[in-house]
Amino acid sequence: MTNKEFADILLPNVEKTFEDYKKIYPKRNLPKNAIVTRYAPSPTGYVHMGALFSAFIASKMAKQTNGVFFLRIEDTDKKREIADGVSGIIKDLKNYGISIDEGMISETEWIGDYGPYIQSKRKDIYQAFAKYLIINDLAYACFCTEEELADIRKEQEDLKQRIGYYGKWARDRYLSQDEVLNKIKNGEKYVIRLKSPGKFTNKVVYTDLVKGKLELPENDLDIIIIKGDGLPTYHFAHLVDDYLMGSTHIIRGDEWLSSVPIHLQLFQIFGFEPPKYAHIAPLMKEENGNRRKLSKRKDPEAAISYYHEKGIPTEAVLLYLCTVANSNFEMWYLQNKEKMIDDFDLDFKKISSSGSLFDVEKLLNISKNYISMLKASEVYEKTLEYSKHYDKELYDLLEKHKDYSINVMNIEREQKKPRKDMAMFSDYKKENWYMYDELFKDFKYQFDKITNRLEIKKIIDLYISKYYDVSDKDTWFNNIKMLSEELGYAKEVREYKENPDKYKGHVGDVSMVLRVILTSRTMTPDLYEIMRLLGKNRIEKRFNMF
Repeated sequence: MTNKEFADILLPNVEKTFEDYKKIYPKRNLPKNAIVTRYAPSPTGYVHMGALFSAFIASKMAKQTNGVFFLRIEDTDKKREIADGVSGIIKDLKNYGISIDEGMISETEWIGDYGPYIQSKRKDIYQAFAKYLIINDLAYACFCTEEELADIRKEQEDLKQRIGYYGKWARDRYLSQDEVLNKIKNGEKYVIRLKSPGKFTNKVVYTDLVKGKLELPENDLDIIIIKGDGLPTYHFAHLVDDYLMGSTHIIRGDEWLSSVPIHLQLFQIFGFEPPKYAHIAPLMKEENGNRRKLSKRKDPEAAISYYHEKGIPTEAVLLYLCTVANSNFEMWYLQNKEKMIDDFDLDFKKISSSGSLFDVEKLLNISKNYISMLKASEVYEKTLEYSKHYDKELYDLLEKHKDYSINVMNIEREQKKPRKDMAMFSDYKKENWYMYDELFKDFKYQFDKITNRLEIKKIIDLYISKYYDVSDKDTWFNNIKMLSEELGYAKEVREYKENPDKYKGHVGDVSMVLRVILTSRTMTPDLYEIMRLLGKNRIEKRFNMF
């Protein structure tokens, strides 16, 4: 029996050949240095921050070189797949402004000429490539059961040998065609394994775009390439998909670094030029003076849903990821505030090879700066959208008081040093609740220097009856000074400091009384702007409440 006839028995009903698929998927016609890369998740859960980081870098590198960024779904592990997993991934990327040029756009649809972009739909393609290996005596059928593999592993452990299916431990590598056919006839289940030509004592030398020049042991494991269900393993799917889809760069987490010898070997066996690899170190978190990997289980900030729930702008998250990716971005951005992330070119050489610290406080500081630079109308729309999903009470207030809310958001905004009290849109209500009568209840006044209630009553009564005027800021403040002087307070802080025994206090103490009565707080944005927006009737109402 010829090897081709033998391959047809091992992998039946595969109509096209390896050569056919090379013609179906021609090489891309792109500029010389264009990067073609992908984000290739499994639909087994939410996109976490580490995955978003890799996807962001991949999409950015492709875009800045006029290349292609595509979304491929690796759904060969059906046991771990979740409902609507693909839709969730697409939504997460879209929410963070990461757009694809090709790939999945729904659970079943895709755009692009190199699809299907979901592995479960590419079964025949993988099997055609595997048949090529069988025909060339570079792959074989393996009938080992889980129990038999466990026995091999135990024997290796007892002998203190390297663990794996290789060399003399690769039992079924040495089966004859007749032995294989008899096992198939008896109904024994099998997988297809690579017949590795490698030697573990040899070294594979390659240059990683992030890690630099590396030496790793050559692969000698007879890895599984086609599983019992006919679908490929990650290793084999990577070879087939990234070759046919024209991937020039593989950007992924450095947990895959040890797999590089396997992947380079697979490309070499087929005579394909391998892609360039960039292995990204995991995002780190500082805990008790030590660093550890950002954990999906331990750290709420690892889930990107965390940022939606808090109302942290996606733009701020991307600005932070760019800062983490290349440390020189932060200075560039400070010097080019009129420019966008797209105007900055990421550099593989400037990506940390050991893992960058994920600093939520720094992210929030970036977010504060970002929000402070928005127009009040933009803050309103973004806060409205946030509250629509996460705070119905706030949403109703913003809808009811649109123009008023925009004016509140504009306090201390359009100036050289804008107000920076919002790091997230959920902060708005926390920082400005007192501006809404519907929320101005169930609180305690926090007075500072002047605490005598009769004295406070004198201040607010005299202010309303004689000195209320918010026509402009100078007039307003001069009236506060005259109010202070009439009640025995210094109209200038300097005067009080020079003669403290002469006065009850100073104009700042009187202003503080008005601030606390109107807001319950001792620290607020510009009091004049607050009073101007509240208006006389509401101010009187709050004085009367006190």
